[in-house]
Amino acid sequence: MKIYRLLLICFICLSCESQTKKINGISFVASPEKISHEHVSPLIKASANYVALMPFGFIKDLSSPKIIHNTNRQWFGETEKGVIQYGKEFEKKGINLMIKPQIWVWKGEFTGYIKMNSEENWRILENSYLDFILTYAKTAQQLKADVFCIGTELEKFVINRPEFWNKLIKEVKKVYKGKLTYAANWDEFKRVPFWNEIDYIGIDAYFPLSDKKTPTLEEFEKGWEPHKKEILKVREKVNKPVLFTEYGYRSVNYAGKKPWEANRVEGEINLENQKNATLALYNQFWSEDWFAGGFLWKWFHKHKEVGGENNNRFTPQNKPAEKLIQKLYAK
Repeated sequence: MKIYRLLLICFICLSCESQTKKINGISFVASPEKISHEHVSPLIKASANYVALMPFGFIKDLSSPKIIHNTNRQWFGETEKGVIQYGKEFEKKGINLMIKPQIWVWKGEFTGYIKMNSEENWRILENSYLDFILTYAKTAQQLKADVFCIGTELEKFVINRPEFWNKLIKEVKKVYKGKLTYAANWDEFKRVPFWNEIDYIGIDAYFPLSDKKTPTLEEFEKGWEPHKKEILKVREKVNKPVLFTEYGYRSVNYAGKKPWEANRVEGEINLENQKNATLALYNQFWSEDWFAGGFLWKWFHKHKEVGGENNNRFTPQNKPAEKLIQKLYAK
């Protein structure tokens, strides 16, 4: 009986630990080629326990209803075959998966503004999107992915067609048995109507934090105060854990002013900004029991050839921020 009780206590302790373990995730960028252990090992070194894999669908403009996806014209990693190959490589090393299908609008226009100009086109878009998402929901189930994301930054689509999204969630649940999220833009998450129907409040967390050129760590953390209150309001209303489906900062001046901006600028490299902004976010959220974790944006497969101290883009690779992530994710 004593042995039974001891085993029971150990089981309960392990269960508690598994429920509180954070998603220390990285967004892994699709490439034109297959990946191998060589491409996975730097993420292991970074102590990541999850990756987000991102197949893509494409539309011509913001009012175009047809999504082109899973074609031979796309990069390998953006397709079903690519996601499966990537997923199996990460699985070999014990890294969990979030499958996160995304749409790219030609010329890089913001997906949150996708809106049809007729009922007929809305119907076409819904059917096309359903096909796109179910393709990768089945892939996620095949890979036994822990999390599946049903959409990324699609506010006008969500607000204008709420019935469709309820139907989509039901259809996804028929083919995929893991946990579901939706990646709401930082200024959208308060208006998403279906948080009660899925498992995580997903947020692409590019909240503005400071107008300063090089804020201190304390100033970055202070910038989180109003946003954290809004996140808590939504979280308390629907009683779901919060997952940062994307988070990250460029190594550039004014990195906290408009963190969502990806426009190319020459110079203005500020490695300290990227490091301090990342640490501030971690300090503010990773210790919270209602926070599930997050996926750092973003990581390229050819680790030795990207990033570095002359790079002002989002990747932390070969920068001080990478060493910081190694320490934070290893905790």
